[in-house]
Amino acid sequence: MTAKEHNKLIGIFFLVNAGLSVLGGIFVVLMYGGVGMMMVGTGRKEEEQMIGGIFLIAAVVVGILILLFAGFYGFAGWKIYKEHSIGRVLGIIASVFSLLNLPLGTALGVYGLWFLLGEQGKSFYSENGMASVPPPPPNSWQ
Repeated sequence: MTAKEHNKLIGIFFLVNAGLSVLGGIFVVLMYGGVGMMMVGTGRKEEEQMIGGIFLIAAVVVGILILLFAGFYGFAGWKIYKEHSIGRVLGIIASVFSLLNLPLGTALGVYGLWFLLGEQGKSFYSENGMASVPPPPPNSWQ
């Protein structure tokens, strides 16, 4: 495979990862929210209703966190897919984050780090004019 094909594939994988994260997040929010609603509605004691409220708060917090990560995966995947210069940096960060998602995220993280930190990834982003521009020489403003 060429470096361009690896880059496109990693971008697509991160976009798919973002979609799967959203679906998983919806499932988790519905489960936590459902349990919390049932405990609040059917709890006979104040403690049972309080635990239900904690479940509802946890559902909101977990949902927000999952959406933030999914948004980041989607943003990084789009930048990599479109071969923007920031895509490599975002891809490395997203790859490190996705290492925690067993088992598919771990495979994506290893593959992303292998390509983006390897010689193919470095040369791909530098050959396409994406290398960082060196700063101007000192005292060039005078």
